[in-house]
Amino acid sequence: MKQPAGFTSNDQNLVYRLEKAIYGLKQAPPTWFAKLMSTFIQLSFHSARCDPSLFIHTTSKTLTYILVYVDEILITGNSSTFIQHFIHRLHLFYPLKDLGVLHCFLGLEVKPLTDNKLMLCQTKYITDLLDRLHMSNAKPIKTPLPSRCKFQDDDTNLFKDATLYRSVVEALQYVSITRPDVAFSINKLCQYMHRPLESHWKFVKRVIIYLKGTITHGLVYSPSENLHLTRHCDSNWASDSTDMRSTSGHCVFLGNNIIFWVAKKQNVVSQTSIEAKFRSIASLVVEICLLKSLLTKLKIKVTRPPLIWCDNLSAIILTANPVLHSKFKHFELDL
Repeated sequence: MKQPAGFTSNDQNLVYRLEKAIYGLKQAPPTWFAKLMSTFIQLSFHSARCDPSLFIHTTSKTLTYILVYVDEILITGNSSTFIQHFIHRLHLFYPLKDLGVLHCFLGLEVKPLTDNKLMLCQTKYITDLLDRLHMSNAKPIKTPLPSRCKFQDDDTNLFKDATLYRSVVEALQYVSITRPDVAFSINKLCQYMHRPLESHWKFVKRVIIYLKGTITHGLVYSPSENLHLTRHCDSNWASDSTDMRSTSGHCVFLGNNIIFWVAKKQNVVSQTSIEAKFRSIASLVVEICLLKSLLTKLKIKVTRPPLIWCDNLSAIILTANPVLHSKFKHFELDL
């Protein structure tokens, strides 16, 4: 700290009176991140435009990545010697605690398997959620939601504790980081956070009970010979009976490993299933551009052009038949 401009005193008995702590201020996170980023830049790292929390350092022989979340730092690379050297230099700026080989990061558990495979799961996080709701002894079920279930929005049986509903659904959103199988179910539950009903809370408990039966499930990543992007997209036309909007769902694979997935309601009403499918593809293309930029920054070479799989026969025919384009003129500007 320095004395303010215009005030200079050599009196050693003077102290500062604290008016407000840095923790808790809105300015604290960006200020801390700016300071940390300046340190990384000083150490010859640069930030990726597609992900500001990702820092990269490359030389002719070494490749090092740093991922930052507030004060949690994840470091990886192809040279353990350079990583240890960097940690030593970073320790000159900040007091650090080296936790060794990655095993847990922000609630995500990393478990090494045989044949150079890794498994990402959230067993402890789900266990803590079950203990919090006193559902550890619940009997597991096989599906997160019943088939053809319909969510009501006009019922008068409101859920008494709306804050509890929101906090649990937000916790489930974090679970979907390693569980694509519940992404669609959680997307449906998030749409009623403003006015949860008793029936919605029953569906929340069903998803939690399903997670209890599959608590050890997770994502397994293995080395791939061919690093190429493959995407699958789908849409459920007018699936929401209240506003008649469609739901888009897609997933992206890098080689044999899934790296991105999403289930999201579309912003506008699609008049046909073809339009709903094209909107799903358009949103997927946006994600592809971001992923390609990220892979370029990570120095990962994709072995072939991106490939999108679509199972809607009408949408495929529309792309090949110019006669039908007059019926979908708005696609050119909108999508």
